[in-house]
Amino acid sequence: MVYIALLRGINVGGRNILKMAELRRVLKEDAGLARVQTYIQSGNVLFESSEEKSVLCIRIEQVIESAFGMSVSVIVRTASELRSIAERCPFTEEELAKAAESSVGESLYVSILQKELPIEQVEKLHSADFGEDKYVILGKEIYLLYGNSSRNSKLSGRLDKLGVPATVRNFKTLNKLIDLAAEMEQNIP
Repeated sequence: MVYIALLRGINVGGRNILKMAELRRVLKEDAGLARVQTYIQSGNVLFESSEEKSVLCIRIEQVIESAFGMSVSVIVRTASELRSIAERCPFTEEELAKAAESSVGESLYVSILQKELPIEQVEKLHSADFGEDKYVILGKEIYLLYGNSSRNSKLSGRLDKLGVPATVRNFKTLNKLIDLAAEMEQNIP
């Protein structure tokens, strides 16, 4: 099965520097993953395995800590789960166009969580005012639409305080990962 591992906080702001070639090598040799490939420098890893996601997630985290001395949260999704995330985008074309027009940089993101948010965290999120920024929680994903910029958004700051391991990707990256996973699925030996 084709999986995508999303590593949180890799190569961001000069911290957790990790060379993708080294990561691929370690995941092949030490974690036993097959057909490992990475996309850009932010910790997007595609691979094949017959094992369960929960086992893979723990193994990847342990191998990274052992090989590189850094503790990194890893979220693993199947290729079909990633496609579903893109297909379930809750924002209308009108909302997307308006945000794209007013935002500096990318406006559409998704925060991919290891598990669903506890109800008290959902309530805290709902009680806050995020101005032009919008979000929708669907299961283990929070869809984010920034009206100005993700960099100085109160919503971005709040996501780090939810108490559930998560990592954020823009939809351009998400769609590229979906395309790469589809290519891998078509070429399974």
